[in-house]
Amino acid sequence: MKALTGLLTGVALAVFALPALARDLTVDLTGEPSSLDPHMQWNPDSYYVYRNIFDNVVTRDNDGTIVPQIATDWEYVSDTELVLTIREGVTFHDGAPLTAEDVAYSVTRIINPDFGSPQLGQFNQISSAEVIDGNKVKLTTTSPYPALLAQLVKLSVVPRHVVEEVGNDAFNLAPVGSGPYSFDEWNRGVSVTLEKNAAYWGDAGPFDMVTFRAVPDAATRIADLQAGAADLVVGLDSDGAMQLDGNPAVKTLSAPTERVAFMGMNLDKPPFNDPDLRRAASLAIDSVAIAEGLLGAGEVPVAQLASPTHFGYAPGIAPYEYDPEQAAEIVAGKAEIAATPATFATAPVFDQRVVQALQQMLNDVGFNVSISMTDMPTYLAAARAPDRAERPELNFGRWSCACQDADGIAYPLLHSESSWSRVSRPELDALLDEARTSLDESVRQAAYDKVHQIVRDDYLVRPIYQAAVLYGAKAELQFTPTANESLFLNRMSWSE
Repeated sequence: MKALTGLLTGVALAVFALPALARDLTVDLTGEPSSLDPHMQWNPDSYYVYRNIFDNVVTRDNDGTIVPQIATDWEYVSDTELVLTIREGVTFHDGAPLTAEDVAYSVTRIINPDFGSPQLGQFNQISSAEVIDGNKVKLTTTSPYPALLAQLVKLSVVPRHVVEEVGNDAFNLAPVGSGPYSFDEWNRGVSVTLEKNAAYWGDAGPFDMVTFRAVPDAATRIADLQAGAADLVVGLDSDGAMQLDGNPAVKTLSAPTERVAFMGMNLDKPPFNDPDLRRAASLAIDSVAIAEGLLGAGEVPVAQLASPTHFGYAPGIAPYEYDPEQAAEIVAGKAEIAATPATFATAPVFDQRVVQALQQMLNDVGFNVSISMTDMPTYLAAARAPDRAERPELNFGRWSCACQDADGIAYPLLHSESSWSRVSRPELDALLDEARTSLDESVRQAAYDKVHQIVRDDYLVRPIYQAAVLYGAKAELQFTPTANESLFLNRMSWSE
């Protein structure tokens, strides 16, 4: 009996010593990714997924500090040359080693105008990338570029041998990276599944499998979370957060972001090619009511394409006035032009309460605005139509560069050479070029002060608010939201 008791005790100890089985994770997104190629689209639903498949040159920790990732060290050897030391011992998901050649190739790929990356404007100051001294890569810029390291936070490293073998289209459908999770399956229109990379060089992911599902309807995402069908949901608003109150099985998580919400106007066709009507549209919009009354999740009204989290934010820019009576008077004086039908483009990733409020505010003063809801890829294609006159009259956007520098938001939305810009002003181009090439912070700040004032005076774009991010999560999911809105799966965990 004593021997049997000892045996049973040993068995019990062995059972208790077994590690807990890893849980899978299900994430409800607002839509499916428009791309899984990290050098193509830069939008939340894509970034949430591919950020976990790939490693970037450098990254930010949860406090926002730039820290090593594939580059373990970096040194400016001149005002226009940055040398990166590449981490050794990293392998891609197909088992091939990640080398300095892959890093140089990744940079060269994204800066190639023929490749057509929507992110080109954030990297086109880089003129070349070359391997030196075995495991080092030298980046050369066309001029001093103070925002370079901040931009490299989001430049992912892709395997040259795979991309060149299969081509860009096939690589997008079955991406191969070196990140903590590898691509498993893309069920188009439904979900993307990732699998834990057991050979990851860094902090391992806590989940065996992660499924990102496209769930455009916010009520469905909330219902999924409360029913246990989802572990984490994005795109939560204050109303959704209130629905989760009182349920001990779930919680809400939030953080202020560097994202600026804005209303873009097509300056190349009626009615918003008329500066008076752009002013009227601005006067019709109540930014405070939208940020604090409608949203109420920490959003803050802003009057420039930057937030206080960005270098280049200008505290002296006056808030936009709200005066619907004056707006209506202006519209009445140009009633024929103002009555031109205007399409307001949007997508499920955006809070439609905001879009609908903007539509009503504009129509209340005499505009003729109708909403066009499409999926995100269609929305992005329309917003970047090569012929600017073919782009929608209005679009709602929430821009983030994940770089915390005004270069990452003002340049792509305002510089005439950017595929995202609807503006063509030589004076603005010169200021934006000066701000992105000077190593003197006072010169850069002065240039951005002027940029923000020109946009404010001429109503070229209508900034509305600095966004906050809200997630819904299982109570036991440990996750710290960050200003750059990244879902780093290997920084999450399940509490016991």
